[in-house]
Amino acid sequence: MKKFRKPFATTILSAFLFVGCASYLHKTGISLERYRSDLESKSVLVDGLHWKYTEKPGSAETLVVVHGFGGDKDHWTRFSRHLPNGIRVIAPDLPGFGESDKPEGLNYTQEAQADRLYHFTESLGLKEFHIAGNSMGGGIAGIFAAKYPNKVKSLILFDNAGVKSPTPSEMQLIDMQGKPSPLLVTSPEDFDRLLAFTFVKPPYLPSFLKSYFANKSFANRDWNASILKQIRKEGYFLEEKLTEIQAPTIVIWGKEDKVIHYTVMDVLKKKMKTKLETVLLENMGHAPMIEDPKLSAKLVQDWLNKP
Repeated sequence: MKKFRKPFATTILSAFLFVGCASYLHKTGISLERYRSDLESKSVLVDGLHWKYTEKPGSAETLVVVHGFGGDKDHWTRFSRHLPNGIRVIAPDLPGFGESDKPEGLNYTQEAQADRLYHFTESLGLKEFHIAGNSMGGGIAGIFAAKYPNKVKSLILFDNAGVKSPTPSEMQLIDMQGKPSPLLVTSPEDFDRLLAFTFVKPPYLPSFLKSYFANKSFANRDWNASILKQIRKEGYFLEEKLTEIQAPTIVIWGKEDKVIHYTVMDVLKKKMKTKLETVLLENMGHAPMIEDPKLSAKLVQDWLNKP
């Protein structure tokens, strides 16, 4: 036994050092990304829940951005970098995700999150602002615009959830076959498959960051699966609220989106009564603001500058 004790102890120590090093490198890398985007990390307590968020200071327009399922505030970090100075950007971690509180037994449907987001914006003293969301975050942003029209100057949707597409997406076809959701990784090694499913050209990630996110995605699998179950049970709630949206709206969609088919835009054109502009991006996947943050920011900037 003595013969193996030292190598075993060394292995355990090396594992702890690797995990600690990976965590440190991750925090350093994310901090650098936020610094380059002029983002400050902040927190606020709202109705007993701690929210973490990043903020880019600005005195012109305010833009609240809402991440998608399994995501967090840093889905908007590189996007924020390409917006001009003067635009104030606020990117929260929704409860249940990122660094915000994740109490069990809470309702994590898109409608419930839209109501929480309202109280979050009230706590920050935000009166009127633009709101953008991707995927689940787009569904939340749309519901927010429908329920709280006096707060929303304009609505910006990136491949939003909450509306049934006339043409099923690849993910819907997989779901109809009763197979596990492609949004849930089965192992850390499965992370590359998730990236390929979500993006046409996955964003560059240093190996230590990719490993960190892969392990984090796998560790959160059961938790994310429980939230996904609630969202699916909620159904296409945003579609029921489309006629109530008053804010002018721009919809930006990746044509190669495998998660939600771009024909959702046809439903939006048919049912929404407000000013609506749509942009279909060739060779783009489910999250344009991550896949091409510079182009996405330019589209949003041009939209905000319109009279």
